[in-house]
Amino acid sequence: MLQCIFLLSDSGEVMLEKQLTGHRVDRSICDWFWDQSISQGDSFKPVIASPTHYLFQVVQEGITFLACTQVEMPPLMGIEFLCRVADVLSEYLGGLNEDVIKDNFVIVYELLDEMIDNGFPLTTEPNILREMIAPPNIVSKVLSVVTGNSSNVSDTLPGATGSCVPWRAADPKYANNEVYVDLVEEMDAVINRDGVLVKCEIYGEVQVNSHLSGLPDLTLSFANPSILDDVRFHPCVRFRPWESHQLLSFVPPDGEFKLMSYRVKKLKSTPIYVKPQLTSDAGKCRVNVLVGIKNDPGKTIDSITLQFQLPPCILSADLTSNHGTVNILSNKICSWSIGRIPKDKAPSLTGTLVLETELERLHVFPTFRVGFRIMGVALSGLQIDKLDLKTVPNRLYKGFRALTRAGEFEVRS
Repeated sequence: MLQCIFLLSDSGEVMLEKQLTGHRVDRSICDWFWDQSISQGDSFKPVIASPTHYLFQVVQEGITFLACTQVEMPPLMGIEFLCRVADVLSEYLGGLNEDVIKDNFVIVYELLDEMIDNGFPLTTEPNILREMIAPPNIVSKVLSVVTGNSSNVSDTLPGATGSCVPWRAADPKYANNEVYVDLVEEMDAVINRDGVLVKCEIYGEVQVNSHLSGLPDLTLSFANPSILDDVRFHPCVRFRPWESHQLLSFVPPDGEFKLMSYRVKKLKSTPIYVKPQLTSDAGKCRVNVLVGIKNDPGKTIDSITLQFQLPPCILSADLTSNHGTVNILSNKICSWSIGRIPKDKAPSLTGTLVLETELERLHVFPTFRVGFRIMGVALSGLQIDKLDLKTVPNRLYKGFRALTRAGEFEVRS
């Protein structure tokens, strides 16, 4: 049973406090927690025992979600609930930051009221919450100012209250029944200064958009499920068929939702290469960066970008490219937008960095962050075999897509 939830900014300021039970948790626990976080440095502990409470923390987009309890409870329950709260707020508000949360205090409190009751999780399904609490928009904000009514809570119960599954409306009807499945993957990679691939793995999600009448029962199978690690499922997934035959059997929520997430580890190659060369002497540093296709995925690689932070000792930079555009921002971040790689030449970035007067050579070398997007292919190699419906409605439409983009993709120089 959770007793209180706090939302902290990246500076440790308490932005929001929600007491969940009759036992009030003093806000001073946040000061103790923040001092502990600073003293631990880069090490992250999702569960911390204070002298008076057990603390659970989840950090998302710079916002720390902190929950407190004095009673014994499964740690994963507290962590999972905070992850649900973070995901729902991010979806409702279009992202998370200090200003967005402060501008939407009313909706945040209304969501927490529906998601947890007397310390126990209650309604955490986004589709059901949308029926109870309208997401913020310009019209609702104008009406709240004019009428003085700032509540977004609906006067009627959601349809799922009469359904045998809490994440789905009672009996939805559609003229066109359709279900679409997307594989969305992010590639995390680290390449050292010698060009050796130190780490390469995929974080992926199976996203579903379902508009099916009645109470459909779906089964999704993969051609090669053995490559998946660290799988995490939506509550609609029945665990026993996955455990025995690696089949996803589920009654889907209505609309868009994340069916599962997964990791594929220890990949051997990346789709593009980045070769930086930095040589410095006599107070200057010459830069030469080449970008090209390393392993052709069979689909177009587009939206290629390259960013790196100029070291503090750089006074000025003169950088040009033979393809794309180069911009140096006010915070000394160099951004190179390449787009697609042309067939007749390899994009290159060249130029000179001027060091501070007392420096002869550059001692701090930048790390290059790479971005790209590939439509129509999942680089993990995961393949969807088939999607079956036990009760097939008339005029059923099914579709499958795949997308891979860069996550934390770093090249060290």
